[in-house]
Amino acid sequence: MRVQDMGVFGLLVLVMIFLFVRTGDAQINTFLVNCGSNSSVNVNGRKWIGDSSPGNNITLSSPGIEASTAVFNGDPVYEPLYKTARIFTETLNYTFQGAPGDYFLRLHFYPFAFQSYNANQSYFSVAANGLKLVSEFNIPREIIEKNNYWQGSWGNSTFSSLVKEYIFTVESNGILIDFIPNKGSFGFVNAIEVIPVADKLFVDAVKKVGGNGANSSISLSKRGIETMYRLNVGGSTIKPDQDSEFWRLWELDSGYMINPDAGSEINNKSNIIYASPNETSIAPLLVYETARTMSNTEVMEKRFNMSWKLEVDPDFDYLVRLHFCELIYNISSQRNFRIYINNKTAADNFDIFTRAGGMNKAYHEDYFDVISPQTSTLWIQLGPGTSTSVTDALLSGLEVFKLSRDGNLAPVQRYGNLEEKKSKRSLILWVAIGAGIAFIAILAAVVALVFWFCRKPSIKQIDGKKTSPGWRPLFHLNSAANAKGSPRYQNHSGFTASRSGRRFTLAEIKAATKNFDESLVIGAGGFGKVYKGEIEDCTLVAIKRANPQSQQGLTEFETEIDMLSKLRHRHLVAMIGFCDEQNEMILVYEFISNGTLRSHLFGSDLPSLTWKQRLEVCIGAARGLHYLHTGSERGIIHRDVKTTNILLDENFVAKMADFGLSKTGPSLEHTHVSTAVKGSFGYLDPEYFRRQQLTEKSDVYSFGVVLFEVVCSRAVINPSLPKDQINLAEWAMKWQRQKSLETIIDPRLRGKCSPESLIRYGEIAEKCLADEGKSRPTMGEVLWHLEYVLQIQGAWLQTNAEEISITASHPLVPPQDNEPEGQDTTNLDHQESDSDTKSKEDESAPKPTNEPDHIAGGAVEFSQMVNLQGR
Repeated sequence: MRVQDMGVFGLLVLVMIFLFVRTGDAQINTFLVNCGSNSSVNVNGRKWIGDSSPGNNITLSSPGIEASTAVFNGDPVYEPLYKTARIFTETLNYTFQGAPGDYFLRLHFYPFAFQSYNANQSYFSVAANGLKLVSEFNIPREIIEKNNYWQGSWGNSTFSSLVKEYIFTVESNGILIDFIPNKGSFGFVNAIEVIPVADKLFVDAVKKVGGNGANSSISLSKRGIETMYRLNVGGSTIKPDQDSEFWRLWELDSGYMINPDAGSEINNKSNIIYASPNETSIAPLLVYETARTMSNTEVMEKRFNMSWKLEVDPDFDYLVRLHFCELIYNISSQRNFRIYINNKTAADNFDIFTRAGGMNKAYHEDYFDVISPQTSTLWIQLGPGTSTSVTDALLSGLEVFKLSRDGNLAPVQRYGNLEEKKSKRSLILWVAIGAGIAFIAILAAVVALVFWFCRKPSIKQIDGKKTSPGWRPLFHLNSAANAKGSPRYQNHSGFTASRSGRRFTLAEIKAATKNFDESLVIGAGGFGKVYKGEIEDCTLVAIKRANPQSQQGLTEFETEIDMLSKLRHRHLVAMIGFCDEQNEMILVYEFISNGTLRSHLFGSDLPSLTWKQRLEVCIGAARGLHYLHTGSERGIIHRDVKTTNILLDENFVAKMADFGLSKTGPSLEHTHVSTAVKGSFGYLDPEYFRRQQLTEKSDVYSFGVVLFEVVCSRAVINPSLPKDQINLAEWAMKWQRQKSLETIIDPRLRGKCSPESLIRYGEIAEKCLADEGKSRPTMGEVLWHLEYVLQIQGAWLQTNAEEISITASHPLVPPQDNEPEGQDTTNLDHQESDSDTKSKEDESAPKPTNEPDHIAGGAVEFSQMVNLQGR
């Protein structure tokens, strides 16, 4: 080696030694921190070090408070990590030693009760190396908002924890994370991830939406980034341990789509590679193995778009990252489409094959857009371009990142100023105290007036005789007792004067139920137990007794009495009377001998119903609901339609029951009733849940779930099944959209129902579950189409009588083979007790003709909610 070369080599060695010494401890390390603990835990194969463990290369500015819990109801994978937390009542700093560069920062929060610290009263801010991440942050409220959004969209998850993810650049040899509680409040954190990013995930030059394809510099290296959404389009959830480089979570996209039917899911797991070496860190190959395309042209207009709607924070800049991989075509110009972001063109004539350089090549594009202070929604749409007639597009993945402004990523005053809130609460408290004092004074005056009025002597003529002075009753009983000698309500404070129904004494109820003998219990629900009883004339009745611990109470009790006293219909359960003595709330109904519809579908030893019987039951229930919706000026919304609230009498005539949650419909000048969300888990209308706006179409949605339950004979929610089958309605809709509902029907129906009737039945159920109420049919339209389905089944039975073995007749039902097929047997031998009501029903109910038109409304995949107040 020449002397000159040796000198250069020596100089390089010295430089390397200098750099090594200079960097010292500033190594590029990953930090996984188990907060509030001095021990390590393993989660997903990764070791999380306690933040108070010795030698962990983490510095805490103050010890704070180490909190722990023995109760955990979140994701079991994270249980060892989320059962501890560090609470801080003053500013707390975490300092990590690390080299300059880009980092992922994830903050994990799982609120739990600890001593006197109530997470609902926790407000704090977080900053990382001076970058403000959140301000006046309240974890429970964030979780509630997330649950409301997800349940309002697709409802498969209930979150109990929260993870916030950020990406930022570190320019010094350290990372400082500040947790700052609001004055008089506190904060907490369960776990922290700090993961270095060796490869460049973002570039400064990005296409601006509406900028004619030109790149704009947005200086990402100097801006903090928050991950808002990361979606695996057309595929299943990709868990962090499946994204081994950065441990990112890729969620399902279907819940964010306006119409999932606008695109079909495709997959191809063979030979997918990255389009360039720079793509390898962008996303795992799992993202590119699945996609959505617009090839499902049977359910869309020729110029329809695939659309995703995402809630974002207003007045920020956003980076939208779209992931593509051509899985079908091996030549260019076979799939050209347009990309819209917030109704502005981001790209025209987009050809994945050409841009990625071939088939099965993973590729991404970034777009930049500005959200105004008045906007909180980000729309992503893919549709056919202007230069092609091909109605097709493809997308594999979608990410949305919020960009900081002036060192700030925190949305503006999400919950308002805490001190201002306290001041308002104090003002409200004093106003309430004053109002309470005034109310007590007024109440005392009213009581004195009533006392004087009742004691006032009066002379009355009764049967020609004068009465003596005495107490005047606060409610009056009809002097003419009913047939059995018991009085009826004439008037009562809190009850309407028009209410009818026998008022039973508690002694009569105890006699009828043998002092509430447990052997007479025939059912139980949210209100309480239901007993089989016998009143004095040997009439069998169902007696529903309120449970003091029930979430339902006086309001539901009065509502049910009020509703049923006004309603008389062959397909509604009749109320005989009630009892409200000694703090008891008891309702007495006609006894329905064959129990609930659900008990005849699954979960009992009862014989199966035939397809014809099931259709007749659905028609009967639909008639009852149609009467509720149209039988009065404003109509009545049931609000709790489900198979346990559809009862079957001795002739298997369906009767709607349980009106405790019912509401009078909107007046003519309104389109809905604004009310708190109530209903039953698995049946709740997602639009009602999102907007708290109740309409008759909410009953239609619930009835659509019932229709699928009837044909599939399984519970609407079954957590023991695989994930994609837990929710019956989602599972059934998946098969219905594929025109393959017969694949999942009750095996006892196979070969015994007309294929055409099943097709029409599935179409009705699908329309009922449209995400928007305006797209759903009315109950009258549902009834009309169900009657037509029954006609189809009847004709099929007659045509195939010699080829099939009809085992459908229920042992308890008289033989039906000789009945005129297509006729609704629920009308036979059951005369309406109220002839006026029957006439009204006959006039309002639609009649089937030879061939129905299509039901109004598009086929939209529904979103099933988790009902937080379910009965």
